Amino acid sequence: MNSRSRLPLSRRDYRAENIPQEIPAAWLELTLRVWHAMWLKRIDYKIAAVRQRRAEKKRSHLRRPAPPEWVAAFGVGAGREPAEVHAGGCHVTGDRWRAMDRDEARQLLSSGIRACSHCQPDVQLHINRARQ
Repeated sequence: MNSRSRLPLSRRDYRAENIPQEIPAAWLELTLRVWHAMWLKRIDYKIAAVRQRRAEKKRSHLRRPAPPEWVAAFGVGAGREPAEVHAGGCHVTGDRWRAMDRDEARQLLSSGIRACSHCQPDVQLHINRARQ
């Protein structure tokens, strides 16, 4: 049975001792050089892809807008009045929020809207009132 007629090939068939003796040395050397070049090209392609992904990720972090200075978190329902005031980077904010400026945050806190107990915007805005 000829070694070329067996299909599919296993990993064992690619070992050096399994190369048929009738293949000329020059052809074998050329084949190995082509395989080597092919694998180098694949490796270079993967390295370039990884570098490109890292550069894109770095660019996306640089382009990300800054978080708002102050945030009003809203409750559930049709009226959706502000429920709490948070500092812009507070992770307790939730999904329903709106950015606002410093004056609006002070106005909401002065009108009785609850301040976040985690980021304490009332302390940051120097509003003295009894904590609820």
